[in-house]
Amino acid sequence: MVAISRNHDLSLLQHIGGVKGAVEKLKSNPEKGLSNDETDLVSRKKAFGSNTYPRKKGRSFWRFVWEACRDTTLIILMVAAAASLALGIKTEGITEGWYDGGSIALAVLIVIIFTAVSDYKQSLQFQNLNEEKQNIQMEVIRGGQRIKVSIFEMVVGDVVPLKIGDQVPADGLVITGHSLAIDESSMTGESKIAHKDPIRVPFLMSGCKVADGYGTMLVTSVGINTEWGLLMASISEDNGEETPLQVRLNGVATFIGIVGLSVAIVVLLVLLIRYFKGQTKDPDGHAEFTAGKTSVGDAINGFVKMFTVAVTIVVVAVPEGLPLAVTLTLAYSMRKMMADKALVRRLSACETMGSATTICSDKTGTLTLNQMTVVEAHACGKKIDAPDNKSLFPPMVISFLVEGIAQNTTGSVFVPEGGGALEVSGSPTEKAILQWGVNLGMDFSAARSDSVIIRTCPFNSEKKRGGVALKLSDSEVHVHWKGAAEILLESCSSYIDANDCEIQMDEDKLSHFKKAIDNMAARSLRCVAITYRLFEVEKVPTSDEELENWQLPEGDLILLAIVGIKDPCRPKVRDAVQLCTNAGVKVRMVTGDNLQTAIAIALECGILGSNKDVSEPNIIEGKDFRNLTETQRLEMADKISVMGRSSPNDKLLLVQALRKRGHVVAVTGDGTNDAPALHEADIGLAMGIQGTEVAKESSDIIILDDNFASVVKVVRWGRSVYANIQKFIQFQLTVNVAALTINVVAAISSGNVPLNAVQLLWVNLIMDTLGALALATEAPTDHLMHMKPVGRREPLITNIMWRNLLIQALYQVTVLLVLNFRGRSILNLDHETNDRAFKLKNTLIFNAFVLCQIFNEFNARKPDEMNVWKGLTKNHLFMGIIALEVVLQVIIIFFLQKFASTVRLSLELWLVSIGIGFVSWPLAILGKLIPVPDKHFLEYFKKKSDQQRTPNGG
Repeated sequence: MVAISRNHDLSLLQHIGGVKGAVEKLKSNPEKGLSNDETDLVSRKKAFGSNTYPRKKGRSFWRFVWEACRDTTLIILMVAAAASLALGIKTEGITEGWYDGGSIALAVLIVIIFTAVSDYKQSLQFQNLNEEKQNIQMEVIRGGQRIKVSIFEMVVGDVVPLKIGDQVPADGLVITGHSLAIDESSMTGESKIAHKDPIRVPFLMSGCKVADGYGTMLVTSVGINTEWGLLMASISEDNGEETPLQVRLNGVATFIGIVGLSVAIVVLLVLLIRYFKGQTKDPDGHAEFTAGKTSVGDAINGFVKMFTVAVTIVVVAVPEGLPLAVTLTLAYSMRKMMADKALVRRLSACETMGSATTICSDKTGTLTLNQMTVVEAHACGKKIDAPDNKSLFPPMVISFLVEGIAQNTTGSVFVPEGGGALEVSGSPTEKAILQWGVNLGMDFSAARSDSVIIRTCPFNSEKKRGGVALKLSDSEVHVHWKGAAEILLESCSSYIDANDCEIQMDEDKLSHFKKAIDNMAARSLRCVAITYRLFEVEKVPTSDEELENWQLPEGDLILLAIVGIKDPCRPKVRDAVQLCTNAGVKVRMVTGDNLQTAIAIALECGILGSNKDVSEPNIIEGKDFRNLTETQRLEMADKISVMGRSSPNDKLLLVQALRKRGHVVAVTGDGTNDAPALHEADIGLAMGIQGTEVAKESSDIIILDDNFASVVKVVRWGRSVYANIQKFIQFQLTVNVAALTINVVAAISSGNVPLNAVQLLWVNLIMDTLGALALATEAPTDHLMHMKPVGRREPLITNIMWRNLLIQALYQVTVLLVLNFRGRSILNLDHETNDRAFKLKNTLIFNAFVLCQIFNEFNARKPDEMNVWKGLTKNHLFMGIIALEVVLQVIIIFFLQKFASTVRLSLELWLVSIGIGFVSWPLAILGKLIPVPDKHFLEYFKKKSDQQRTPNGG
């Protein structure tokens, strides 16, 4: 079978009896499929393999360690550590001389391990999400029943129903096909659509998409035995996608890195000049270098120490934590969004969703429950009050309705062998109509065997109808159509009355049915018309080729019934729409349904505020929007709240117009025809339950429960991603500015730096890895949904962030530099020896600096709110990281004096350190009272430079 499928060997297939023979050989059944016996399924998996393929292994942990080691600044530090170690051991002996170099080496090692562990965990996270992304749920027929299984659970011999938009789950053969056309471009590279049938072209390839029609297939080979499996096994999933925000942040990091490198070079030059001029003093006040007296070893040792300080300035300046923070917050958000029923297919969608200014939402299944039932019917020229009562319909109408409902459908009715309730499957609309047919006494199997389908025209979003031509045993041909009521009504020339007589459709009856449609639509019922007509047998094409191109007749139809299908609004959808409105995100409904139905649902959902809003340009029909000029469409797009009777192309035109108006557009869709709009939108949201594989493939995020409330949760998470990264930037830049300024000023003025290499590496660890973990994993809050959407080109560092950053950095620099130059007298350390006083003062500066960052981490949680402790107890990770930082700081001061060049501090000096850190809190509250302008301060500089460039100042 594998050879037949892979080589598309038609002669060998015919030799075993064609598709029918293949079904028998695989011990399957073309109608009932395999039995649902677990033992049989397991034995088939063992015999033919499972529908999975070996994945290329992800990068190992040691690969991440190796990549972390390749960081340029860390390599320089390792070289400096090695030189310091060698010189230290040579001058002071092995017992005392290894401390400086060993401390730097150990600090670098900790940074490498932290970075590698963090990156490795995130790569595993993305790997799991990619596997989830490929786990497609599809229907199979087992034991005569349609059941949903994972694509990975399909076995050879399975019978799979296929419809427009499905992905072919394995290699196989067409058992039955009605206008079945397959897009094989993913396998052959050719965009030509291939038409399939059981006799001439029965071969189906895994991974291809159903472009048109419907049918059933027999699975003949799975997993690695398919071309798709071989292809997928040879390529590895690439997780190297960089989001726009990561690209922007890499630019910021590079710029800051260049500034840091420039500062480090200046500092190194100043330190070297001061050292070799003899201006650098030791704690006792003696010059560290005296020409002709200082040994070469001591001079080199002095140079290595100064070089290490310069390199460490670069380490602190380069914000390696920025890309890490983005990766962390994206991975964390993606995991949490899965719990909120949203599967992220493209990383960039996470952050883009936070910028969304408008959502173009589908109606059916997204705003409504998609649990449809027929609640009203109009037939025989009148309203049928009890649509399920068979006795209210004349026999001929019942006969034609049953025939049309059973054959003109992509759904099915399963009768359990042991008795019990019937199981109806298919799309929600199909299920509602099939259930209505059952209520009218339809025997699904018998009705389907009474006639043969000779041509189908699958439901089309453009035409809003689907049809079928049937050949009956008495050589009659019936054409049945089903679709949008007001569109099909225009094609009806007659109807059947209560006496089973065909009556011409006059103006009165036409207006009666139109009024009925409007009444049902106004009550948010979906209106579907069921029609038929007789067709002359002699006019039906006889050859297969002509039959394939035969257009079913669409005129002179006889109206059988118009049914009203109720699809109730989802609970809480009104609250979700209100949340979006409060957040500055406009929700627009774009639906293929009747405009009256759309208006009724829009009023119920809160998309339209009241009946006063029910007027143009708030509401529009797709064809009217389509007929506008491009300029008119641009003007109109902003005002549209509801678009009814829209084709997929209308949806695409609306998305394009909104994007040209500067909107960041999110679009929800489920059909194959929604793919262009999903692809065109900034964020495409496909429906996980009703969505076709083509729609999912074109989307960025899959909404697993098809619920609009989940779309709103995605907006919340998108805003949270952006807000968390801003929090981290504010926190990290405060540390960068403060550490750089303190060390540069101290180095230039005294030749010594209060914060040494190991201490700065520890601070770097706090702000890069631990800070990113703490701030990048903040859960979204309601506060985020009361802010305006972030624009496309909004500056990353806002005026509020600049204000907070400068206040904290200025405070830290001022206090710690005062301690550096006047600390001995302020702290009353005159009774201590010079060396002890020097170390106490520097240890206090280091301790106070670290505690300032720990206190400021709380401020960074809420850059624009007074209460920075709100929701703190819910964020266990944040509290755990703060506790870890405090514990490690205590250990460094008390037990790792040699490692960090510190001394133990007394209780009083600990209280002084805590006091200095604590002031960050009231200072942040006072700072938030200072108003900031809405216009970003960089724009003022732009204006000035523009004015200077323009002649005569303007």
